[in-house]
Amino acid sequence: MTAAPRPGAPVPSTDPRTGAVRAHPAREAGPADVDRAVTAAHHTLDALADRPRRAALLHTAADLLDAARPEILAAADAETALGETRLTGELARTTHQLRTFAETAADGGYLDVRIDRADPATGRPDLRRTKTPLGVAAVFAAGNFPLAFSVPGGDTASALAAGCPVVVKAHPGHPETGELCARLLRRAAERVGLPAEILTTVHGLAAGTRLVQHPLTAAVGFTGSLRGGRALHDLAAARPRPIPFHGELGSLNPVLVTERAAATRAEQIGAGLAASFTLGQGQYCTKPGLVLVPAGHPALERAAVKAAAAADAAPLLDPRIRDSYLTGAAHRAALPGVETLLPPGPAPTPAAPLAVRPGILAVAATDLHDDLLDECFGPLTVLVRYRDHADLHTALTRLPGTLTATLHLAPDEPPTETRPLLALLTPLAGRLVLNTWPTGVTVTPAMHHGGPYPAATTPTTSVGTSAIHRWLRPVTYQDTPPELLPAELRD
Repeated sequence: MTAAPRPGAPVPSTDPRTGAVRAHPAREAGPADVDRAVTAAHHTLDALADRPRRAALLHTAADLLDAARPEILAAADAETALGETRLTGELARTTHQLRTFAETAADGGYLDVRIDRADPATGRPDLRRTKTPLGVAAVFAAGNFPLAFSVPGGDTASALAAGCPVVVKAHPGHPETGELCARLLRRAAERVGLPAEILTTVHGLAAGTRLVQHPLTAAVGFTGSLRGGRALHDLAAARPRPIPFHGELGSLNPVLVTERAAATRAEQIGAGLAASFTLGQGQYCTKPGLVLVPAGHPALERAAVKAAAAADAAPLLDPRIRDSYLTGAAHRAALPGVETLLPPGPAPTPAAPLAVRPGILAVAATDLHDDLLDECFGPLTVLVRYRDHADLHTALTRLPGTLTATLHLAPDEPPTETRPLLALLTPLAGRLVLNTWPTGVTVTPAMHHGGPYPAATTPTTSVGTSAIHRWLRPVTYQDTPPELLPAELRD
């Protein structure tokens, strides 16, 4: 990835409803700025070794974010147009994540301690295994979640819980929100006796490149586009000392509707699909972007079109994403054999001149173009009509790796028929959803938010307590005197 260096250039905060520049809350970081941030973060590793203090940091950060809710919501809505209701829920999820990882750090179970005591009879030495932090974590904030996947989000929370200081490459779509949250996290660090440098932000495309290449950066967490994420992944791999790159790069999230389900639940499935793919204007990474439906069941399609047409027109996260959505939707609609059931396009309102409306396209499984297998970010979904199991099998084998795969069944379908369908979906996704919709993600120990490439670059999760393992590596101590062992390994 290349970018013309612009150290010191102002970073604009833009109103996505109108495209007007609101303010310039930050400046682009130059090479010296990135070096200072990563080096200062590296020097906090010893301080972060105190697990109880890390837990206190995360609890305090959550409390400060909650206390600043009006200010945070105002800034985030002004920069993303996501609305107070959605952002209120996202802030609650963000503080819940912080508190959950505080409890994870305090508990210590994530260290996965293993002890094999010496056995003189066999000559086995005393072996004791724990996990240790990798070092400085570079976190790339996501555009579609200005809180839960950005500066105070899950990557940051899990890295700090693991004992890794964080340098966040802030997202250009919400720089004011990012800086506000960063100040609160640094304040939380100082309140519990930790250095403020446990978290720093840098701005600018070139700064992100330098952050991945910095010799003290130990691992990267990324949520964003396939093109940008793959470029950074390749940079991480090309370093003299390659580092883990935990990237979430895009997801089609296919849905399979059986013929019996379409015959018995057409209205319910159609309305549910519309609600899912238009949620947040289709800007969720778990949006169902491709739906395999049986041919000859127009009631389901009519229900989806009716419900989606009733959705309010709204702006996307920024003008660049809006342009990409309109261009991508128009390109897909023009492909041979593609039918437009609900035309996507601009839908200006007095309050939001840049608003858009959702779209639904349809195509026969035999005409499924490669371009329809790429995620179109925004409120667009594609119905793929299959005639038989052969159509279905051929289509599924062409799908890329994805975060989720959903199966809609009728209540009376026998397991002998549905189990093979689930077996077809399992290799594609990190989460399998039955008879509901994939757009909701819960922060729990059992949640997995990842999948085969390009959904993720490593077989890990970015949501749930297991996310902490991305920032750790195992270490075994052999025949080590007790006084030299980490506390968790002593008898």
